[in-house]
Amino acid sequence: MNPRLAAARALAAVLTGKASLNSALPKQLDKVAARDRGLTQELAFGTARWQPRLAALADKLLQKPFKAADKDVEALLLVGLYQLFYTRIPAHAALGETVGCVQQLKKPWAKALLNAVLRNAQRDGAALLLELEHDPVVRTAHPRWLQKALKAYWPQQWEAICAANNAHPPLILRVNRRHLSRDAYLEQLHSCEIAAQPCPFSTDGILLAQALDVSGLPGFAAGQVSVQDEAAQLAAELLELAPGQRVLDACCAPGGKTCHLLEVEPALAAVVGVDLEAKRLVRVQENLDRLQLSAQLIAADARHTEQWWDGQPFQRILLDAPCSATGVIRRHPDIKLTRQAEDIAPLATLQGELLDALWPTLAVGGMLLYATCSVLPAENTEVLGAFLARTPGARELAIAGDFGLAQPHGRQLLPQQGGHDGFYFAKLIKIAAAPQG
Repeated sequence: MNPRLAAARALAAVLTGKASLNSALPKQLDKVAARDRGLTQELAFGTARWQPRLAALADKLLQKPFKAADKDVEALLLVGLYQLFYTRIPAHAALGETVGCVQQLKKPWAKALLNAVLRNAQRDGAALLLELEHDPVVRTAHPRWLQKALKAYWPQQWEAICAANNAHPPLILRVNRRHLSRDAYLEQLHSCEIAAQPCPFSTDGILLAQALDVSGLPGFAAGQVSVQDEAAQLAAELLELAPGQRVLDACCAPGGKTCHLLEVEPALAAVVGVDLEAKRLVRVQENLDRLQLSAQLIAADARHTEQWWDGQPFQRILLDAPCSATGVIRRHPDIKLTRQAEDIAPLATLQGELLDALWPTLAVGGMLLYATCSVLPAENTEVLGAFLARTPGARELAIAGDFGLAQPHGRQLLPQQGGHDGFYFAKLIKIAAAPQG
């Protein structure tokens, strides 16, 4: 299959609300030649990253919008526009190959349309985009609701956040301290002529100068190193782990933090990982197996503790709560297409319900670390403030460190170009059990 068609079909599934790129793209990658898979991924992710700009340009060039049944044609047009404005693919190849894909869509009427629109874009697109730059949606390539929310919450940083979201994410590694030190692994990378440097905040983190296939990393198969963003690596350190503790990792998939807990403190009494979907726990188990680690994994709704908790309290709980993922847009650019403003309030409600449900499973004197990969205070400091107000036995612990920005509750990391993702942390200690009513 032509990589442009494969990318468009994956993107069409996102545009119709049927799938994310992470779920739609692998099915299409199986249909293209191995040599074209990198291009297919670049076209799909790149088009999603710049879709707000490309869609605005398409609206200018089209006489009327596409019908709902023609999202495949719309997606193919966006892929064509992305090639013209954001890749080094020669214009004649971008035009010819993209228009040539129409035949497989079985919509012959679309061939002339795509040919005309892409040729007009080649001729007039740069000038049209310049005219559209006054609109912050076009300028920042973010949907209006998100652009406005970022501007309202982060008036001084919002444009830098958008720029970071539009940049390619760096590849960051987590060294398995059970095997070797970070300095020792940096020496291995240097001997392999792989440029890298230590991350500034995570003691196990390494930032690679260039992304590469992880299978080519020294010691990867042997479990010496894993891929994990620096911000996510901070969770294990913030939990202040100690031998003999029982630890709950709620909402644990895909398992990066679960594994890091076990790497940081090998003498934990137990690690229990809970996630809603059994199929997501398959990935967690694969990560554990590669690193030769062990945890108890349970498929359940973490809110329904009566279905999975054995009554033994945990000394530590990591609640990496479901969220808008607005801090990791650069890694999942289709969030711009799938997430809506009306999603935030239900997510905040869910986050509060998880806190309420898990709190009784925490031992007195124990710590709960609340985390999200969101940059929206409605899911972070506001959720924590409401929980503290209704939970007499909960107190907030200060987070030491020079990363992120202090909030009324917790600490917010904003996405950094060439650095960590957007992330939020808050530490709570249980000073008393709930009164018996």
